Amino acid sequence: MDETAALLLEGYLFIKNRTDQCKTDVYRTRLLGKDTICITGKEAAEIFYEAERFVRAGAAPMRVQKTLTGVGTAQGLDGAAHAQRKALFLSLVQPDVLASLAAKTWMGLISRWEAMEKVVLFDQAKHLLCKAACEWAGVSLPETEIPAFAEDLTAMVDGFGGVGPRHWRGKAARSRSEDMATNMIDNVRAGRLKAPAGSPLEVMAGEALDAPTAAKELLNLLRPIVAISTYIAFMALALHEHPELKAALSGAQARHCFVQEVRRFYPFTPFAGAVTKRDFTWKGCDFKAGDTVLLDVYGINHDSRIWDRPFEFRPERFEAWQYDPFAFIPHGGGDPAAGHRCPGESITVEVMKATLDFLVNQIDYKVPAQDLRYDMARIPARPASGVILNQVVCRTNKIPAS
Repeated sequence: MDETAALLLEGYLFIKNRTDQCKTDVYRTRLLGKDTICITGKEAAEIFYEAERFVRAGAAPMRVQKTLTGVGTAQGLDGAAHAQRKALFLSLVQPDVLASLAAKTWMGLISRWEAMEKVVLFDQAKHLLCKAACEWAGVSLPETEIPAFAEDLTAMVDGFGGVGPRHWRGKAARSRSEDMATNMIDNVRAGRLKAPAGSPLEVMAGEALDAPTAAKELLNLLRPIVAISTYIAFMALALHEHPELKAALSGAQARHCFVQEVRRFYPFTPFAGAVTKRDFTWKGCDFKAGDTVLLDVYGINHDSRIWDRPFEFRPERFEAWQYDPFAFIPHGGGDPAAGHRCPGESITVEVMKATLDFLVNQIDYKVPAQDLRYDMARIPARPASGVILNQVVCRTNKIPAS
């Protein structure tokens, strides 16, 4: 029985609902007309990222490639080709640089926010992060074009899990962005555009990739940075719902734990897909070469066998946490240098920490009445209101009490 309709209704909880109900880590079903095996748990993550068992080629549905990742990019490569492309991405990752750019840009917004009746944090974050990402990548766009490009990068993320208009917007956004980036790559190669030395734009233009592929990979550097806006909205929601935690967030270690708990607790990546490379049996289930397999990313981050009281927001759990690349997988599992874990994870963490410092230590604000609910059936999920702030005041301008 095809359960695509159930997946659309249950979203992030689709796999977890079934594995919990059946008390199993492996569940066979049918999605989008294809036989699919769903797996969960730390051991499942360990085997899922074994190159001897699974490949990514052919795993992502075309609707995902046409919106989120682009066709023929690193996410769908395996073996030496993937290792080479992944090494290129890792060589360009500069989390400290991007965190510094984000912090500088946040501070530059304060005077504008003080004059605004309301600030929609999600919208502000995606525009700010697009500006910071373009500056880092050497992508020179007029200030007036940044908001539209930010919307397109956001639409790619928003479209992969949507149907109808939301999906169509994502496809159109990717097409526009790929055309723009391809033109930029062509201009750099022809000498009509000078890219900053060592910038991602210069590096991608210098790679032995055809221009459309180089353009897609350039977008795959920019898009995930803008997607951090969703985590930022959830982070502000966590601050609002747990005001008792704010006092401790003046310290760097406390902010690190808070950020990690936001990444664990709130819905971001629902699951990851792969295709079996060879026949094998795991937990009594026979996997055949060519089977489609989904790993329950959200479920593993909320697995009570791994996390004590997983549906409670408790940053202190990370104070003495021993790193395990298969137990905490908001950006995928394993070693990013050797496998398919996202190479931009460190950028996400550092940008979130810089933003948390800004929200807690640099400004004061109010959170007016609004709809802060998020729909677990919507992939990707985010707070409905985008998290509205008002009465923003710069802390350094406050007059001390007498």
